[in-house]
Amino acid sequence: MPVLNGAVGAVAGTLAGLSTGGTMVFAVLAASASYIAAPAAVRIAIPEANPTLYLTPVLGITFPFNLAVGLPLYYELAQLLHGVGAP
Repeated sequence: MPVLNGAVGAVAGTLAGLSTGGTMVFAVLAASASYIAAPAAVRIAIPEANPTLYLTPVLGITFPFNLAVGLPLYYELAQLLHGVGAP
């Protein structure tokens, strides 16, 4: 979900007239929304849920993935959408 949200954020940032850097930051924020909001929603919706079950995937899988793969991907996508970089 973060990659899809990031791509949508990059397109939206470009359409909003943001710079390449601004588009990348917007894409990162959009990608991060799914794993920032989900644990809070689970905590409210299911108070008896074990926090280790819904925090571990967020902090152990999704966040590192977004750092290692997502950031470079959103930067390249922002450059592609703005027509910047090598052909």
